[in-house]
Amino acid sequence: MGGCLGLSQLKGSERQEKIISITQIEPTAATLGPIRQTYSGNADFPPMAKAYKQVSQVVKETGLLGRTRWFYVLVSVGIAVALGGLITGFILLGDSWFQLLIAAGLGIVLTQIAFLGHEAAHRQILTTGPANFKLARIVIASIGMSYSWWDSKHTKHHGNPNQVGKDPDIEVDTISFLEEDAAKAKGLIKLITRKQGWLFFPLLTLEGLNLHFLGLKYLLTTKNVKGRWTELSIIALRFALILVPVFMMLPLGMAFAFMGVQFAVFGVYMGAAFAPNHKGMPIVDPAARLDFFTKQVRTSRNISGGWWTTWLMGGLNYQVEHHLFPSMPRPHLAKAREIVRDYCAANNVPYTETSLGRSYLIVIEYLNRVGLAAGADPFDCPAVAQFGRA
Repeated sequence: MGGCLGLSQLKGSERQEKIISITQIEPTAATLGPIRQTYSGNADFPPMAKAYKQVSQVVKETGLLGRTRWFYVLVSVGIAVALGGLITGFILLGDSWFQLLIAAGLGIVLTQIAFLGHEAAHRQILTTGPANFKLARIVIASIGMSYSWWDSKHTKHHGNPNQVGKDPDIEVDTISFLEEDAAKAKGLIKLITRKQGWLFFPLLTLEGLNLHFLGLKYLLTTKNVKGRWTELSIIALRFALILVPVFMMLPLGMAFAFMGVQFAVFGVYMGAAFAPNHKGMPIVDPAARLDFFTKQVRTSRNISGGWWTTWLMGGLNYQVEHHLFPSMPRPHLAKAREIVRDYCAANNVPYTETSLGRSYLIVIEYLNRVGLAAGADPFDCPAVAQFGRA
């Protein structure tokens, strides 16, 4: 927490230059055994009732909430050019195992399209909400996912990041993010959970398929889904445009390999972009009632690296600012970061930022620590859970 301390006496510009990035905020450690995980609550986070109002006023006066259509036009053109190049390469290569490079490139481009869909859903691209939502529905369906399914869970996540029982992103789904969930693991899932930190990235190779499956399941089984048939139609057309050429032009084995690589790269890229943002940050008690500024800043982690990280992660590297101002366009997040960091420095608020590689190590370490609870007795000593019985 020392990164925001001792700087409040400096002038604004000087303070911004000397703010020290914090690499990690550790959750409160469990003390009563591997599944007696404790959560951060009101007592851990002093209330900051006026913080968001003060910061948002500066952000608005600076004009950082304004639309940047030129940026998204350029990004869209770049994606279209990349997609055109992949299609050309696919046609020219023909029956060749080099097609797997095309498949990997397609997985990367589809993830970049997913970033645009995410930004449209947050009303970052177009002027009005309805126009953005329509765009998001089309864009997200075009990569084979359901906007309706994604939006239903992502909205809850933004409202209550890392809060038990309220954030769907920390609910168990093969991977356990809470020790109490890890303790309930059985059979094969139990074996995976015990080593889930090390298995996290290998498991992400299946996440692309999982995202497609969950979206289709939601569209086909949930009642009163707005835009259900629009999404299903676009998803069906999307699969036809990919599957028909792939299975017509390539040998059967190569065609399956092509689709496997595309799904694997898409899943790993998506997971690698979203995982560093909250995993390993404080878990909030289900009964806690935190002010908006505290809730968003204390549970989010930024990734350093500048413009290349912003491109690589679609702006998700500025997770603190994105959670504070979800409708802020990607190009303005870097400037907002300076404002938020300056405010944190002046008010002794921990601001978490680390490198991309370090963030992955934090995620792996956190998941491995949670995984120790898999199949454990609630009253086991943590040392016994970690090192085994004599």
